[in-house]
Amino acid sequence: MRDIVFASATQLASAIRAGHLSATTVLEAHLAQIDRYNPTLNAIITLDAERAHKRAREADMALARGEIWGPLHGVPFTLKDAHATAGMRTTAGFPPLDHVPHDDSAVMARLKAAGGILIGKTNVATLLADYQTANPIFGRTNNPWNIERTPGGSSGGAAAALAAGMTPFDIGTDLAGSIRIPAHFCGVFGLKPTEHRVSLAGVVPDPHDTPRSVRIMSCVGPMARTVEDLALLYAIIAGPDGRDTDVPPVPVDAMPEPALETLRVAVAPTLPGVPAAASIRDAVAELAQRLSHSGAHVEEAALPALDFNQDLASAGELIGMTVGAFQPDERTAPTTLAHYLEALDRRDRSIVAWERFFADWDVLLCPPSMTTAFPHCETGAPLPVDGQQEVYWLVSAHTTLFNYTGQPAIVAPYALDRDGLPIGVQLVGKRWDDARLLAMAAALTQVTGEFRRPPGYERQKGQGTQREAMRDV
Repeated sequence: MRDIVFASATQLASAIRAGHLSATTVLEAHLAQIDRYNPTLNAIITLDAERAHKRAREADMALARGEIWGPLHGVPFTLKDAHATAGMRTTAGFPPLDHVPHDDSAVMARLKAAGGILIGKTNVATLLADYQTANPIFGRTNNPWNIERTPGGSSGGAAAALAAGMTPFDIGTDLAGSIRIPAHFCGVFGLKPTEHRVSLAGVVPDPHDTPRSVRIMSCVGPMARTVEDLALLYAIIAGPDGRDTDVPPVPVDAMPEPALETLRVAVAPTLPGVPAAASIRDAVAELAQRLSHSGAHVEEAALPALDFNQDLASAGELIGMTVGAFQPDERTAPTTLAHYLEALDRRDRSIVAWERFFADWDVLLCPPSMTTAFPHCETGAPLPVDGQQEVYWLVSAHTTLFNYTGQPAIVAPYALDRDGLPIGVQLVGKRWDDARLLAMAAALTQVTGEFRRPPGYERQKGQGTQREAMRDV
């Protein structure tokens, strides 16, 4: 088994419950990894080691008394700096929102109740609104695979921290690929659940108590180094919380891993009218071929007869309407209720078309982005893709489409490009079928493979005996 800082949350929780490791030992290993690598990466921007140590000691004492707090008992974690954390600075990378909340977000409350120990917060794009992670409060985060490249955004700090072994898991947010793009760029796993499966209460908390405007398309989901951890965390954070009234009481039940030969896999090397680097298209095609050889029914199927560029434009329009509801753009006419309802009607038609598609297919395999991790640059600058200059905002075209339609989607690491950068693949499922998508993703990892650590991220000295202790977990 790998050393502590690259073990999964599931493995760490089992080792702590079995007495092979203490919560304090696990915490200290991660703090040492943070000390070693975070100065270069700037992924973790708020750290509370003192409170984490106190909580770890309490977890160890509780376990000695025979008490188990929950499935994450004693497991340390970080949280994207978009979630309210009581007593810990929260900023969303935007100075007017820089404050210390009095209450936890719904997600933070559930992770704490499950026994998790918060170490600190991870960096984000300003107001979570970029495909790179940088803001005027904490500066820029670098990709552990190549510090001259971006880790993606807006959950770039979370993805970089995961890839570098500084945290076992994090919880991202995703309005236009903010979980899936960083997962792809940094070589980790990320789940965007079905819209409204996880409470948005306490996400981007406003100290001025402005009413929540983003009520559609935005999702909260786990980021980790295994599908097993995604499933564990999803089960903890999903479902109604009594605060976000948009979350329905749909059961959060695990499903058994299906046999590969039972799966119907539709393949799209890219989406119509959307660019994608040849290395990414080739990776999707290669994986499709390998799945076919493994017994799955795989076909480059006809996608819904939709105007994908129009759907992307409509998604952008809806995001603009919601984000700007309380800060209207003086350059454009105010949004009327009729305009908003017309936009929702167009969205409904696209949702129905994809629902019909997934009546015939279990999962869609496609790219998560048009490019791998690109060099740090000015926001909006054209990006080179196979020698062509492409529009910066198309980075999220492959992911935003499924925010628009609400489908659950997972990004899993698969290969490396010629620059040694991670290539992820996106797996999309039917709305409300999150548990089944997770089960299918677990089955597909037999072919896609597991997380691989970036070059140079070695285990800490002195962890040999700890590793031996965890061998039988």
